[in-house]
Amino acid sequence: MNEDRRRILAMLAEGKISADEAERLIAALDSPYPQAGADRAVARGAPKYLRVEVDATAARNGPTKVNIRVPVNLLRAGVRLSSLMPSAARDEVNAAMAKQGVAFDINQLKPENLEAMLEQLRDFTVDVDNERARVRIFCE
Repeated sequence: MNEDRRRILAMLAEGKISADEAERLIAALDSPYPQAGADRAVARGAPKYLRVEVDATAARNGPTKVNIRVPVNLLRAGVRLSSLMPSAARDEVNAAMAKQGVAFDINQLKPENLEAMLEQLRDFTVDVDNERARVRIFCE
């Protein structure tokens, strides 16, 4: 039994919390979605950065290199902030994305969805190679 569970059960035994509260706390510990943000995710070895690397050669512009390293905590903060947007603004974002041919619904952007995606990306890498470009997307 880990220390967190032991403390929850001790608080229950001491009458500091109810059985329902203990059950919710233990369920939160078992959840794959960290309740306290990145601290639990990092402890489980979750990625800290989303990386996008592009190495391309264009006929007119010559070589191009792109190396983007986005902190996962920035993604988490962005997802949380998107929930604060008024629904009219979210509708405008969806309409603008659709106009550009991107099927995206900002209303579906939720912290638990992001955490599930990041969990899957831990061991996932996208590599695209051809004679003119190399693209890699991965987490580290």
